[in-house]
Order: sequence, then structure tokens, then C-alpha cells
Amino acid sequence: MGRIADRMAALRARGERALIPFVTAGDPDLGVTEALLPALEAAGADLLEIGVPFSDPMADGPTIQRASERALRGGATLRRILGMVKGLRPRLSIPLVLMGYANPFLAMGERGFAEAAREAGVDGVITPDLPPEEEPGFFRALESCGIDAILLAAPTTRPERLAMLAERTRGFLYYVSLTGVTAARTSLPPRLEENLARIRRVSQVPVCVGFGVSTPEQAAHIGRFADGVIVGSALVDRIEGAASREEAVTEAARFVASLKAPLRKAGSS
Repeated sequence: MGRIADRMAALRARGERALIPFVTAGDPDLGVTEALLPALEAAGADLLEIGVPFSDPMADGPTIQRASERALRGGATLRRILGMVKGLRPRLSIPLVLMGYANPFLAMGERGFAEAAREAGVDGVITPDLPPEEEPGFFRALESCGIDAILLAAPTTRPERLAMLAERTRGFLYYVSLTGVTAARTSLPPRLEENLARIRRVSQVPVCVGFGVSTPEQAAHIGRFADGVIVGSALVDRIEGAASREEAVTEAARFVASLKAPLRKAGSS
């Protein structure tokens, strides 16, 4: 097993649920991201999802769109992000996942990107605009380099496709809790538990839920029937609203700690 599968199995054995914070690399600059990632691990993050900024983030709402714009203005590039991850890897024990759109990854070349990600210490990759049927060479390159290709399912996913995604994903299945783009929301979508039960009927792959999760109470609720919770926009909101770079790190870590607390006992509730 890879580092992601090992982590998910260890959490499941303890009756604990994974917390996966998302941050945009380079928002507001790579120096802040470099300070932020170890602070989030110390606050309780079980995996870290590192967003690669892109000029046309089709799956992201206004909060993460603005974060991508700030990062790109600050000079963040895929190669610089991989360099930062490589420098941080000895200081981080938890799995690191890159989330990005296909264009920057494929521009490096399928094999070239996969090898660079492996050298940097990346454990998994999420590409929301690249279904597994397209660019099969990209997914083969990741697999050959020991990097998990984490696939996404949604409420609209057909049963036969859901079974295929659950079989082909590695590490965990990313369940998009609602239709639309990322954003912090005040309530969870209806039928979420029912939809996750559909996945359980076809596979025992770990399932982590993202899109719209913004409070510890929501995280606790999802933790009753999912293996993990992914929180992005609500965390990026706090980074954006901080009065200083130091405050961005401390407020983000405080928020992550509040999200993780109920997930430590979710499996027994």
C-alpha cells in the first residue's frame, strides 16, 4: 500500500475519520504556503490537498478562483510548487496530494510530470477535468511512479460508472457532495448519506467528501458515514481574510484543529 492507503487504514482501525484540508499553493505567496502546511499537520490534518493554481479553474467557486489569481500573480508555477513540496517533504509525515487541472500537468509531459511528482514526494494527484477514460497514458504514468490517481464521483454519477470509479481510484474516492462548484455552504446537501450508501454497496474503498463543508458540525455529521472530510473554501476564506501572513497561518491552523476534533471520535458515534 502507498502512504495514503496506509493512513486511511490506520484511521479506520482507530475509528477515526480523516481530515483533508485544501490550500492553494502560493496564496498569497509560496512562503506562506511553506509555513502553512507543517502548521496544518500539527493542528491535526491527516492528508494535505495542495491546489495548483490555474487561470481557468472550472470546478472552483469564487473563493478558490481568487486564491488562484493571487497565487499566479505572485509567480506560483507547477515547477515551483513541486520544488516547495520537495523541500517540505522531510518535515511532513502525512500524505501530500496535488489537486490541479490537466493543462499544467500535461504540459510537463505525462511521464515528466509523474517522475517530478515522485521525486518531490507527492503521494496522490486529483485532476477534476480529466476523466480516467481520457489520457490513459497520464494515469499509467502516475501508477508506474507509485502515485495514487484519486478519482471523483458525484450525486449524478450513474451506478455502472460509480462502480468503475470505485474500482479504479487509488487511495480514496473523492465524493463531490453536490452539483456545482466549490464553496463554503451553511447546510449539507440532502440525500448525502443515501448517496454514500450507494458507493458502499459496490465497494469498500475509502470515501472522502468535499465541496461545501465549512463547519465542525458539518464535518462531524459527514464523519458518521464517510471515511474523511475535505475542506477547502472555508479554509481559504480564512487565509484571504487574515490581516497578516502570520495571522493567516495561525487562523488556518486553529480552524483545522476545530474541524479535526469531532472526527477523532466520529467512528464510535
